[in-house]
Amino acid sequence: METAIAGILLCGGASRRFGANKLLAGDEPIALLAARNLHAGVGNVLAVLPLGDAALRSLLEAAGCRILETDRTARGMGASLAAAVEASASAGGWVVALGDMPLVRPATIAAIKAALERGAILAAPCDARGQRGHPVGFSAVLRGELLALDGDVGARDVVARHGASLKRVETDDPGIFIDIDTAADLRELRA
Repeated sequence: METAIAGILLCGGASRRFGANKLLAGDEPIALLAARNLHAGVGNVLAVLPLGDAALRSLLEAAGCRILETDRTARGMGASLAAAVEASASAGGWVVALGDMPLVRPATIAAIKAALERGAILAAPCDARGQRGHPVGFSAVLRGELLALDGDVGARDVVARHGASLKRVETDDPGIFIDIDTAADLRELRA
């Protein structure tokens, strides 16, 4: 029985604002950086991809990720997350990271995993002001709620329902807030 915390990397977005597959952009593709950091922090990665994205699949498989290709990515982040939880249903919890957030430090991710291992129902990094970032950790007690997700809202409602149980892991890691949505974001990141 799988009881380890699973790392989930959501890579199913359409990159509409970017104009091309942003996850493959950059000298080192941003999805590769996100996958490496998640793997370093959790020890395993299940990457959720749209059907038929051979280039992204090849890149992430070479980085040691397990791959879940699913048509559910077309329905949005919530549906993608539900598919990933279903594919790793016996996990002891999940650290859910986003493929377009390449700068989250492995130590931050490891701290989220450790909070789950110590019994947190929810865990997320926050800055000194209390502002919450990504990735978010979910205990296995939330499995049913995560499996019920659909659409593009992600797990925002799950986090809201259990906000009183959220373990805030304070960090000075600016990567918890940095996502790449546009080509300008990527240029700014390089600068």
